[in-house]
Amino acid sequence: MAMHKIRKITKDIPKEAKLLCDQMLKDLEGGKRPTLEAVKASLDNSIYDSKVGYLTPGDKMVRTELNVSSVQKLARTVFMLEILLNNLQTGAVNTKRELYYISKGFVKSDKYYKPLDFQEQTESDSVIDYIGDLLEVYREELNCFANDRGGQTYSQQLVVTETMPDGSKATVDLSSLGTSPFQPKNKPQSLKLKAKSKIDFCLVVESEGTANTLVTNGFTRRNKCIVMGAQGVPSNAVRGWCKTIQDQLRVPIYFYGDLDAYTLQNIYRTLKAGSAASLIRNSDFSAPEVRFLGVLPEDVKKYDLHVYDVIEKNSSDARALKKAKDALQNDPFFQDKKNKKVAAILQWLVKNKVRCEQQSVFSVNPKDPLTPEKIILEKIKAGAYV
Repeated sequence: MAMHKIRKITKDIPKEAKLLCDQMLKDLEGGKRPTLEAVKASLDNSIYDSKVGYLTPGDKMVRTELNVSSVQKLARTVFMLEILLNNLQTGAVNTKRELYYISKGFVKSDKYYKPLDFQEQTESDSVIDYIGDLLEVYREELNCFANDRGGQTYSQQLVVTETMPDGSKATVDLSSLGTSPFQPKNKPQSLKLKAKSKIDFCLVVESEGTANTLVTNGFTRRNKCIVMGAQGVPSNAVRGWCKTIQDQLRVPIYFYGDLDAYTLQNIYRTLKAGSAASLIRNSDFSAPEVRFLGVLPEDVKKYDLHVYDVIEKNSSDARALKKAKDALQNDPFFQDKKNKKVAAILQWLVKNKVRCEQQSVFSVNPKDPLTPEKIILEKIKAGAYV
């Protein structure tokens, strides 16, 4: 499979959109059926090259030709594209939810639009995503922003300067925020990072609550570091924020989360290498250098951590095991030899049918609230990560 060219944010979107629509009109006037082609954003069109570090699209495309079954899809695409282009022209921004209601407003005001009405937001969301894949641009480039923010972040050494839309700058010294976290908006390209003094590492914790506990107990006061809560499955903002830290600060980044198939496949892999659903975006929304600190299989025995059995008779557990087996066979990230240690963890989970939560370290020495910190630091120092 040929590797799809990795795109850069240099497109003139209005111009590209006009060319696309002009071609559709030309085809119609010439008696031809207009056809749209978009990048296929799926695992079977995903390529992982460890030298690149994230999932990129292959050469498969989704081809939609005008016919009875596709006429609504194509018409809705043009309809939503016009709304998005108007936002670009005026500088307005919207969430997907707001765009759903904006489209409802057009339908309400003019019966001409009635055949294009979206009954559910999932329908308009899919059209917005399709437009992004069609033009090979990010949703954010279409002034469509999700209501997500970078993970709650703490540090005594980090200073962030943001360039505002009007060109002015806002500077935040994280050490001056007290107990409040820094949580950047989903525009990592507008942020410039500086370390007031040496930063030894960045710790990304799957659970935002556990990250806050570590900080409250003094983790960032005793260690020259950055601590971030990943909020579970990392949003674009969390992923972009991690990449910004990786690229600008060049400090080791460690991920600490649950020892289970879901965490490895949906959280760690997405943070490190992106996802199949956002193939054209992974270059700016992944942090290939992040390492999996734990929980590791060897930690379970070393620290006598509590584990839960994964029971195949349980439908959700059965689905998790099936997805893990599928990932080992079909996911290019887990198949790459550079990730064989991560794949080995997934294999261990499938074989042993157990899972261990990140909070289990709090049971090691319940009388000492600093035990989780000591274990994390011990693992970093010993190189106990993959």
